[in-house]
Amino acid sequence: MNKNYLEINNVDFQVGGKVKVKNLSLKIQNKGQIICLLGPSGIGKTTILRSIAGLEKIDKGSIKLKNTILSSKSEHVEPENRNISLSFQENALFPHYTVEKNIYFGTDRNKLNGKKKIEPKKIIKILNIEKILDKYPHQISAGEAQRVSLTRALVSNPDLLLLDEPLSNIDENFKEEIQVKLKQILKQFKITTIVVTHDSYEAFYLGDKCGIILDQKLKQFDDPYNVYHYPNSIKVVNFLNRGVLLPAKVTGQYTLENEDLGLIKGNFVNEHAVGSIVKLLLQPEDLEHDDKSNLQLDVIDKKFKGTNFIYTLKTKSGKYVSVFVHSHHVHQHQINDKFGIKKPIHIKHLVCF
Repeated sequence: MNKNYLEINNVDFQVGGKVKVKNLSLKIQNKGQIICLLGPSGIGKTTILRSIAGLEKIDKGSIKLKNTILSSKSEHVEPENRNISLSFQENALFPHYTVEKNIYFGTDRNKLNGKKKIEPKKIIKILNIEKILDKYPHQISAGEAQRVSLTRALVSNPDLLLLDEPLSNIDENFKEEIQVKLKQILKQFKITTIVVTHDSYEAFYLGDKCGIILDQKLKQFDDPYNVYHYPNSIKVVNFLNRGVLLPAKVTGQYTLENEDLGLIKGNFVNEHAVGSIVKLLLQPEDLEHDDKSNLQLDVIDKKFKGTNFIYTLKTKSGKYVSVFVHSHHVHQHQINDKFGIKKPIHIKHLVCF
């Protein structure tokens, strides 16, 4: 029988006596896997990390790491005995220590535990903080402090690494590079990690699995691809904000009809009876541009994203849809222009509610 690396079973996560997330269960099967938890601010994501780290107690369910119970109603292993590293968004660095001393603090502790450490110089170089080692926390930027905190958490080589919004203070033009480096480090050293973030792109890139937390519950836990393309509820669709829901009538095994867009073909993710009225998820990449089409919609807005444009179009009945077009696309449209949609519309998987 395979044992999971981490098991959270039916836990109510609470702080100050108030339950933030109810009856949560999830598993990390293998060492080195990364899972990302997504959800709006204040939903309880940080409380989950604090409870796994042992900073908050639980009185329902259990948290088990490497087949050892860390938390339950009757058991509570103290944080210092869990070999779990938690890197907060606020970067709790020791103000009277230099950056270098902050980083090496965790490795000194691990020598006592007999735990094999990760060579700090490697992480320092990868995260590009060599030039600030002699500085104190008050002398560095918030983004640099975040990388220092991340380095300190990584070099301790924990059994479990917990990252709370680890890149929130890092400049946008540098963030993607750090995401790549962070993922390389986690995979190279097989550091099992839970990342809390509100950035779905970050979660989709870093996570082997993604969990969506809404309304005090884990609404969906799946591969990033499935979370994006097969959201399991309207609430998940609304949270991810990566498409619109349009009314449509199911007309056949592989077809449905929308009053503005006409016939839409594809494979239904779930079965729906012919004749039923559904809400169809339409994402920006689902529609194709075709100037010669007789389906012409009004351009309401146009966003340049570098590699692509996102056009916002208005249908005859006043619904708004978005269309993704590569930025090298020859025929660009301006606001108030007409924009042709290729017919018949074919969507690989029809997600309907």
